Parts: sequence; C-alpha cells; structure tokens
Amino acid sequence: MTPHLTAPATTPGHAGPRTNWWQDAVIYQVYPRSFADANGDGMGDLDGVRHKLPYLRDLGVDAVWLSPFYASPQADAGYDVADYRAIDPMFGTLHDADALIRDAHDLGLRIIVDLVPNHSSDQHEWFKRALREGPDSPLRSRYHFRPGRGDDGELPPNDWESIFGGPAWTRTADGEWYLHLFAPEQPDFNWENPAVADEFRSILRFWLDMGVDGFRVDVAHGLVKAAGLPDIGGSDQLKLLGNDVMPFFDQDGVHEIYRSWRLILDEYPGERIAVAEAWTPTVERTAHYVRPDELHQAFNFQYLGAPWDARELRDVIDVSLAAMRPVGAPATWVLSNHDVTRHATRFANPPGLGTQLRTPGDRELGLRRARAATLLMLALPGSAYLYQGEELGLPDVTDLPDEVRQDPSFFRAEGQDGFRDGCRVPIPWTAEGPSYGFGSGGSWLPQPASWGALSVEAQTGDPDSTLELYRAALAARREHPGLGPGDAVRWLDAPEGVLAFAREGFVCTVNLTAEAVRMPAPGKPVLSSVSGEVALDGGEFVLEADTTVWWAV
Repeated sequence: MTPHLTAPATTPGHAGPRTNWWQDAVIYQVYPRSFADANGDGMGDLDGVRHKLPYLRDLGVDAVWLSPFYASPQADAGYDVADYRAIDPMFGTLHDADALIRDAHDLGLRIIVDLVPNHSSDQHEWFKRALREGPDSPLRSRYHFRPGRGDDGELPPNDWESIFGGPAWTRTADGEWYLHLFAPEQPDFNWENPAVADEFRSILRFWLDMGVDGFRVDVAHGLVKAAGLPDIGGSDQLKLLGNDVMPFFDQDGVHEIYRSWRLILDEYPGERIAVAEAWTPTVERTAHYVRPDELHQAFNFQYLGAPWDARELRDVIDVSLAAMRPVGAPATWVLSNHDVTRHATRFANPPGLGTQLRTPGDRELGLRRARAATLLMLALPGSAYLYQGEELGLPDVTDLPDEVRQDPSFFRAEGQDGFRDGCRVPIPWTAEGPSYGFGSGGSWLPQPASWGALSVEAQTGDPDSTLELYRAALAARREHPGLGPGDAVRWLDAPEGVLAFAREGFVCTVNLTAEAVRMPAPGKPVLSSVSGEVALDGGEFVLEADTTVWWAV
C-alpha cells in the first residue's frame, strides 16, 4: 500500500465557523481522463486538472468532484479499484493529487473524490489472494464466494443479473462462484465481514488526511445484500432498478455503515462531507441516506430523469423538497453526468427514450432547452451539480464508431445500453489544434469537427454563448440573497406549461412549451436563457418558448 504524504493541504474554512457550505454548493464534476491532458499521452490527468483550476474558480463553482483516479486495470473506467491509496500512473502520482488539492484550496475551491466501496477490481490484492489460496482462504469471506447450484455446482448460486448484462456471478477455476453486480472484473465486497468496514474507515482517513473535502460514494445503495442472497424470480431485472425493492440494493443495513462514516467525517475540521449515489425506488427512501447522523447529500436521479414538461418537473421538485425537509438535508439537482446522455441531447429528442441515446435530435432545440433547464436548476433551493462541458453547451457525441467505444456494457449482450462514451469525449479548450486544446497528443476518444466552435476559447467573451450564460448565472446565484440554501419555493399562478415560483426577493419563470406566452412581469429582469433584453410592455412581458427568465422583486 502507498504511504501517506506529509503536511496535508488545508481546506477552505478550516479555521473559521461552520458554514454548512454543502447546503447550496455548486459542485462541478471532472471526469479526469476527458478534462485536460498535461503530459500529451492522449489521456487526461491530475496535472491537467490542476492547471485548469483557475478556469473553474472563474466559472463560479464551489467544489470540484473528481471521478476515480485510483490504481486500476480500467475495466470500467476506474470504477474497478486495485489500490485505494494509490494513483493510477495514467493520471499521475500522489504528489500530483496533493498539489491539486493544495492549489484548489488556495483558489477557494473544495475537492470531492469518488469512493467505490461496493466492489473492488479483481486485481485488488485481497481478491487475488482469495483466488490463489482457494476455497479455504479467509479472504474469500471479504467477498461473496458461494458454491454453485445443480448436480455439479454448474449453476450460479442465485438468479441475480449484472447491471452490465448477463449473470451477476462468475465461476472460478476451483468451482466456486463470486458475486459481481457490475462487470466480472468488479467483485462485490462482503460488508458483513468486519475487515471490510475497517479497511474503508482507514481509506476515509487516508484521503481526509490528504486534505480532501468530501467523498462521492459510488453505488451507496448496494453495499449490503439481503440475508441469504435470495432469488428475485424472473429476468429483465435491470428494468426493475430504481422502481422496485431489490435484494441487493437499498437494504436498511447500509445506514449503519454511513453512521460510522459520519463520525469520522465530523472528527475533521472544515466541514468534510459525503454524497450518496443512491438509486432508490422513491425520493423518500433516498432521504434515509441523508439523515442528520448519516451522509450530507444524495443525488436526485428522479430530477435528472424528468422530461421537459412543466407538470412533471413541478411534481419532482415538490416531492424532492418535501422528502429532504424532515431530515434537514439539501435537495440536490443535476442534469448530466458521466453515465447519461448530455441534457443538451436528451432535450433535443422526444421524451420517453431513456437517459442513454444514440440520436442527436434537434440540436438547436436541445441547446435552447438545456440553457433554460440550467437556469431553472440553479434557481432551486439546495445544491446543484454540473458535469464538465455542459457549460459549453456540448451535445453528446452520438455517432462514435463502434470500434472506438470503451464502455464495458457496450460489449455485453444485455444490460445497460452501453452508450456512455458519448458524454465522455474530451472537452474542447481551444478553437483549433489536434485535440482542441485537450492535450498535445490527441484524444483517447475522437472529437467531432464542431468542437472548435464550442470551445472555451471560442465562447469566452461572447455574451450570447452558453459559457457566459453559466458564468453570469453562477455569479448572480452567489450574489442574490434569495438564491442558494432553502427547503421550499412558493409557486405562482402561471399559464399552462409555464412554471413560476418565488423565493426571497426573487422570481423564476420558465416556459416549457413551444409557444411564446404573455404574462405579468414580476419585477426587474436579471437574466434570461435566450439572448437579448427582456422587453417590458405595460407591466407585462413575452416569455419566449423554451425559455427561463430570472427576476429581482
């Protein structure tokens, strides 16, 4: 295992009073391999991220969440971790991580790192020893090894299916089977074994000592499995995820784990936090993960999956705020991440197609709706997440050739659609160059010819650009006293298909229809998702189709 670095970096606010910064933080997700490449090998790295931190500060975000950078065979883009205390050489070294954390803190940014506690890589030392030592190895109890069913143990121990397709079990050379809810290279830990809990408490302390400000907990709902690993009954289990009770997800036993983690987080100064990636059947179940003695935030997947429809969005907003209010946790809002088609492309297509699409749709319509959706999201009380490149209005790259795809589920017959590569194409920084400023050595996924016009360089200073809209919105959100933390909005009367709500000294109006509507002006316009001034006429204004306007009142 890798030793600690000395002299951990300081965290913003360590010496000051508690601020509950996560209650209204805007957190920017960096997918390291696709953000910036400092060493020119075609793959993004930590030094590339470090050199772009001033850009993120100027964008106006509060924290940066880094997707996995740990030592890994990369069977699932780093979510198969071989060593939780080491940096994969493709991303750099522990010294690079230390420098990144320090520079971020000097710029007033916080750093959140991904933690993957549901499973390891099959190249983790524990798992390699468990295979090498055979069925009697005590390390096998740190994973889920079981004898098979059938006359000769030739059948899996139960009927569970992998999220990536096929059985959730793989048979070893000695005849036993091991559980992997994802790829076979990602064996699930057995959290009933105290050694697993002890190890992850140590891992938490390692990174907290390094100075990180928090953790995004991958598959937070999956650590504990139902006793006896019972059959589900039936196939097409993936269709049940997020809608039905599953014996391997959202078991009540996970909450004891997170209560123990909260005690560790609270030992450290600077308000360190943890964020749950928890797919649950209801928002109310999600709220269990953010009770006062557990984690601080949980991703709101119900909001991410909501269509561009006024009634459905209002329902999700109301349910989300109502679920979080009793536990005192902030609602979170997100439109894109590294696992779903970018929202500029989802909103360009008809509703009901899911969150992994291969059709570009109407690019102009998608961008217009995406800009409006961003202003709606940033006006809501709570914390907001941005995914790298969305501030540039990037669409998904839907026409990647099959031969360049690297999403593991793409190569399996069933499971997730496997089109996540489209949102992972390296982002453009300059209008020209072999990889549009991503790095000097090309790009690990091919970038489209349109990337130059969408680059940071091309959009900076253009008042009509999506980048400048994000900068203006984040500045206004930070400055306006009515935006940020809170647990409620006051809905206002509005025409059919229009959302209008008030917060202290502030009103947000959103037209989710294809037709302009005329309505009373609630105050002084602050920002619009479309270019140009908001024209006031006799106390009224025209709210254009697929447009959001912010108002000071």
